[in-house]
Amino acid sequence: MRKTTAMTAESAEILALRALQFLASDPERLGRFLAATGTGPEDLKARAGDPTFLGSVLDHLLQDESLIFLFAETENISPATPEAARRMLPGGLPLAEG
Repeated sequence: MRKTTAMTAESAEILALRALQFLASDPERLGRFLAATGTGPEDLKARAGDPTFLGSVLDHLLQDESLIFLFAETENISPATPEAARRMLPGGLPLAEG
């Protein structure tokens, strides 16, 4: 079983960049992401350093369970890791305490 490691804002951004690379590796996946976010292909490089944009990458991934599992398998991570990363980026909901 793959473990979910402690997540920092920096590691969340790195995971989101890997998720963006994962989406970009398949034209159909990338097309769906671009259409859903209204982002143009020419904007990807410029926006890749924006934590809010990176949050939208993870939001997109998290909306499709099959994508989550495929990405997790590709990255050899727990399927829960993208959600943990999303919580560390702007707009992410913090974990409930208690």
